[in-house]
This record gives sequence, C-alpha cells and structure tokens, in this order.
Amino acid sequence: MSESRNRNKKKKKPDLNDANLYKGRLDVTRSGMGFVIVEGREQDILIRPSDFNTALHGDTVRVRVRNSSGKSGRVQGEVVEVVDRKQMEFLGHVELSQSFAFFIADTDKPMPDIYIPLSKLNGAVHNDKVIVRVVEWEKNKKPQGEVIQVLDKGDENDRAMKEILLENGFPLFFPEEVTEESERLPDLIAASEIEKRKDIRNILTFTIDPVDAKDFDDAISIRTLKNGHLEIGVHIADVSHYVEPETALDKEAYTRATSVYLPDRVNPMLPERISNELCSLRPHEDKLTFSTIFQMNHKGEIKNHWIGKTVIHSDHRFTYEEVQEIIEQKTGLHQEEIEILNDIAQRFRKQRFKKGAINFSSTEVRFKLDEKGKPIGIMIKESKEAHQLVEEFMLLANRTVAESVGKIKVDKKPVPFPYRVHDTPDKEKLLPFIEFAKKYGHRFDTETPASIASSFNQMLVDVKGRPEQHVLEQLGIRTMAKAIYTTENIGHYGLGFEHYCHFTSPIRRYPDVMVHRILQECLDEKIEIDKKLEAKCRHSSERERAAMDSERAANKYKQVEYMQEFLGEEFEGVISGVASFGFWVETVAHKCEGLVSINSLLEYDDFRHNEADYSLVGRRSGRQFRMGDKVTIKVVAANLTKRQLDYEWVIVSGGKLENAVPEEGVLAERGVPIPAPARSKGKKEGKDKEGRRGDKEKEKKHRKKKK
Repeated sequence: MSESRNRNKKKKKPDLNDANLYKGRLDVTRSGMGFVIVEGREQDILIRPSDFNTALHGDTVRVRVRNSSGKSGRVQGEVVEVVDRKQMEFLGHVELSQSFAFFIADTDKPMPDIYIPLSKLNGAVHNDKVIVRVVEWEKNKKPQGEVIQVLDKGDENDRAMKEILLENGFPLFFPEEVTEESERLPDLIAASEIEKRKDIRNILTFTIDPVDAKDFDDAISIRTLKNGHLEIGVHIADVSHYVEPETALDKEAYTRATSVYLPDRVNPMLPERISNELCSLRPHEDKLTFSTIFQMNHKGEIKNHWIGKTVIHSDHRFTYEEVQEIIEQKTGLHQEEIEILNDIAQRFRKQRFKKGAINFSSTEVRFKLDEKGKPIGIMIKESKEAHQLVEEFMLLANRTVAESVGKIKVDKKPVPFPYRVHDTPDKEKLLPFIEFAKKYGHRFDTETPASIASSFNQMLVDVKGRPEQHVLEQLGIRTMAKAIYTTENIGHYGLGFEHYCHFTSPIRRYPDVMVHRILQECLDEKIEIDKKLEAKCRHSSERERAAMDSERAANKYKQVEYMQEFLGEEFEGVISGVASFGFWVETVAHKCEGLVSINSLLEYDDFRHNEADYSLVGRRSGRQFRMGDKVTIKVVAANLTKRQLDYEWVIVSGGKLENAVPEEGVLAERGVPIPAPARSKGKKEGKDKEGRRGDKEKEKKHRKKKK
C-alpha cells in the first residue's frame, strides 16, 4: 500500500463485467462480522473477517458474491478490491518492545494492530497517545504505519475533536507533496495575469464575515453609474487559478471535498497557504477573483449582468456585528452603501418567499471557550439583517451562474454541471407531519409542490412566537429531502429556484471549484465533457454529510462537557424528540439535548409510544409527553466518551400521577388513542420485559443515529 487512499492499485483489477461483483460500503459490527451495503440492492452482503482482504469499516469495496447463501439464507461474499479507504489515519496508543512497536487503535470496531518500525516512531514512547498513518498493507500481513503526531495526554478536548474528524474520514494532516506544492505558489500576482482580467481595484469593495473568520471567500463591491443605476459585484476567491486539475493539491482537495468547522478549530479543505493567504480576500491586498457583476436600480430590478475573471482590492473587512450596528444605528463607515445593499437584499428576500421559497429558520449555538477549549458559555446564533445581506447576494450569484450555464448546449444537450438541487417533498413522509400540524390548527394544501411551500410558509408565520414554533419548524425540516450535488437539474425546491449551484465558497467546498472550472470553459467556448462529473457530485454530497456528522458530534461533545458542571441541577426544557424508549429534551437556557429514558418513568406509569402523535402516553393515567411540550428536567449523567446526556423528568407540582384511566372524551378531544388497560401480572408481563429489552437495543441504535 502506498501513501494513497487506494492501497490496491498495483493489484490485478477484478473483472468489472462479472455478474457476481458488487460495489458498496463495508459496515463492520462490534462482533467483527462485516456487511457490504450496495445501493439499489435490498439485502446486504455478509462478509466474514477472513474475507475482508485488508478492508476496514467504512471502506468502499468490491465484493464477489458466492453461489452459496449459507445456512442463514443470507448472501455471503468476499472483498476482492478496496476501491477507496474511508480512513488512513487512526488515533490510539503505541506499545513498544526492544526491536519494534505496535499501534492499537481506539475504536469499537475490530481492526488489526499496526506494525510500527522503530525508525517511524517520531519520538513516541511506550503507551503514548498518538496518531498513526497506515503506509503499507499486503494481504495476510500486518498493516505497517508511521507515527505522525504524539498527543498531549492531558488535552482530552484535542484528542476528542481529532477522533471525531478521523471517525468521519477526514485526514488531519496534508501530505508533504501537497504542502510543498502550495508553498511553491508565488505571492505576487503577475502583471500579465492582471491584464487578462477586468480590473475593479478602484471600486469600493469590502468583505463581511464572522468575527473569528480567517478565510474570506467573498466580497461585495458597489458604485453608482452615470445612468443612475447601481453596479453591484459579487467577487469570489479564484481558487481554480491556484489549484489546477490533477495536481497533488487538487487531488487532496477533492478527497476532502469540504472544510469541517468544529467549535474550536477548522479542518481545512486546502492548506492555509491558500485558504488563509493567497486566496483569502484580505483587506488592502490585490486578489484574483471570479465575479458576477450586476447593473440594477434601487428597487433591485436587474437590468443586465456580466460574469468573468477580475482583480479586486478590498477596502475594509467588516464583521457581521459591525454591519448590523451600522444598519441599526444608521451611522458608521460606508453607511450609505451598506444601507442600499441591505434594502435591496430585503427586497430579494421578500421576492424569494413570494415565489415559493420556504422560510425555515434553525437555531444554531456557539460555544464560548477558554484557552484550553473548555466551554464556559453557550450563545445562540441569530440570523440578522447583516447575515441576510450577504446571503441574498450570494444566492443571486449562485443562481445567475447556474442559469447562465444552463442555457448552453453541447451537441444539443445541456452542459454537464454540478448543480445544487433540492427535491420536492415526499407526500408519504409529509402526511404524518400534516396530521400533527392539524392538532395545532394548521391546514396544508398538498395539491402541488408550490401549494405545499405556501402552506409551510403560512404555518411558519402563524406559529411565530408560539410554544409549538420550535417543534413544528424542526419536524417540518425533517420531512424535507436533503439537498445534494448532481448533474441532473431538478431545481432547488427549498429556495424556489429552477437553477442553482454553489459558486461562492471555493476555499471550503470542492463543488464550487468544479463550477468555476466549467464556467470558465463555457466563457472560453472550450468545453471539455467530464464523464466522471456525476461520481464527483456523489462524492461531494457524501463528504458534506460526513462533515455535518462531525460538526454535530463535536457540538454534542461540547454540550456534554458544559453540562457536566450542572449534574443534579434542574432546568426548563422542551421535548425535541420522542421514541419508544423515551424522549429527548432540549434545555431552554443552553439548547443542550439529553434523553429521558422510559425506564426512569416506570414509577409513574407504563408509557407507550404513539408515533402518529409524536408522543408517549401513560396506559393508566393518560399522561402525555409530546414533542414541543415544556417540561422540567434534572441532569443525572454526562458521558463524554459516548457524547451523551441523561436527564430525568421532574414533577414540579401535583405529586405523582394518578393511576386512573381518564375519560374517553378527554383523550379523544386531544386526538390521542385510548390506552389499553394496564396489563395484569403473569406471563404477559414477561413478554413486556422482553419488549423493554428490545427498546434498550433500539435506544442504542437511535441515540447514535439522532446525534
């Protein structure tokens, strides 16, 4: 195995026309058995550990199915090729002997120990916590690796964040050839390059970003033309100028496909030399950009636009907070221009929702950390007009680029292009939500996708400020399809756009780099059809999901770490999810979610899950715990290893629940099925216990899935 993610390139490739050959992802259970999940195939393929052929959990593999299905009736197979490794780097500890060392990974998935030559320990000593990269692995032999970092044993936060990134397949370090390639790139922009571009360095230009941002992807310029129209430019870092196809830089950027933003760090898609220096649109520096420049009136009516390569010079670096203060106080640096941009952005925003965009808002948290990365406070991120100003102009640029490319044909066919699409809702998924929303008085017109969007927006307006707002917003988002990258343009339902792509963040997203390259080919009228583009889109979508999983896991870790300080304390919360084994509660003060296990409720009643009503209902008392209900909880456990919070429900007043079944009319009025009478003791009770054991297994599975 070489230092590439595919360790089997030198081996003889299997015959891809073999009808018994399938490609899929290997999922290894804790017991050591493997299952290959093949897209479009109903049944997974069982792989015994002896047939892994160096494959590990999460790897993309080719498997050959055997004729025999075995006694279990399950189809069995063997791995014949590792197509792509999920992970090359692992976190664990080293064990030394006199002549060699072994690395034992910290993982609940079985994997072989990794042999480390003493020359590759890089300063590690016996029992050190380290990160190791696998560099060679032949079948029937131990994998061989090298230590690439010795960790500080006392810094649990650093270890945990790195572990989350590695678990999701994100390498922590750039290969030497990638770093060297980035360091060789020149600081100065050649005069010959500037001559090829539209020069707008003399036009007022500025960036607006979070206070702690270091990579500035986008800038906005504005001036008034002689005809009275406004000229507004959206300028995006020209990453494709520096990162050329098939270079080491490009291959690494594609493999990562996205930057990952954790509470205390960024795991970047590109080396800092590019992301924070050459391509970052820092103030008072000339920068190469790809731009969309619009002529419009003060009402935001666009008269014409231009797309092409530019050179800019940012006059100022604003934070969102500074721009928000200028908007609210109506005074400050470039106040007039900011006010014009904000007014037009708000017009765009109203127009979008009028045309069918859905106005979902989600609550995001930000952690205040001490110098060691420990959370000492939690703040709620708010989307204010300053954020919306930037968002609307980025949406405009993304849509304009997608529309422009969408009009171009090659051999009477649309140009293959990485669109960002969002499918219309699945009616089957939507129906339970619609029934639930009815209980709060909201009606949905499901005749067309447009009428569904209109109904959603009306509900979101009606529910604003009411107790059920959060639950209906969250459930509504869950009914939606996930946005993906694909060459098949089906439009973006959530935004209400027929054409949409990602053009505005090439420092942190690989699809934007692909968009820039294809767009330039279209402008040059030298289009090269990339037959692998759809596969690249799928890879980018998968890596985006992995980044989101990493971010959620890191946020959960910080929440658990923060709530450790409040064990035994009580807080107001809102029920944010319900399952057969309990319900989740999100605290109002900190937005920290934990599970109230159904076992902790047994002393009050025997609760059963009502899926249609997103609730747990007491068999004897009829007491309901329903999504959106306000409850008081006590923090009883905070497990950092599992990134898990456990709460207990606290009765604020009224003492224990009564053991009487409420009147039929009361429950029927609330839309709740009448609970069956409490079971008598005996044989049936035994079955009930088995059911609860089943619930425990479900709890383990769903905890992981939900977090």
